[in-house]
Amino acid sequence: MPSSPLANRMARLEGAYDQVSQRLMTIDPRLDSFDRKIDLRFDALDKKIDSVHDALDKKIDSVRDEIDKKIDSVRDEIDKKIDSVRDGLDKKIDSVRDGLDKKIDSLDDKIEVLEGKIDQRFMWTIGLMFTGWVTTIATTLAAVYVHH
Repeated sequence: MPSSPLANRMARLEGAYDQVSQRLMTIDPRLDSFDRKIDLRFDALDKKIDSVHDALDKKIDSVRDEIDKKIDSVRDEIDKKIDSVRDGLDKKIDSVRDGLDKKIDSLDDKIEVLEGKIDQRFMWTIGLMFTGWVTTIATTLAAVYVHH
């Protein structure tokens, strides 16, 4: 049978089509295998990232706990120092207050003594004035009685 150029070309195209089809069929399993490898790598990478994340979280928590303990320790020391300073100031204030109270009491005693002296001198002054009046009145009456 005489083959026509069109039939030859068609046969050739069908052969080429078969070869391309066979090659495409071998590419699909390789792509599937490649996808599985990539998925496995991403899963392994995710696990490593999760592991590193967990380890960092633990370290951060540990550091946070350590810092909290140090802050609490410093806070306690500062509170103790403040209490010590407050107690010292309270003692000094009490000492000054006691000293002032003693001085005020001493001044009160001195004022009472001075008031007593003033009262005594006032009474002497009143007595002298009364005696002066009585003497003046008696002298005047005596002078009037002697003249009459």
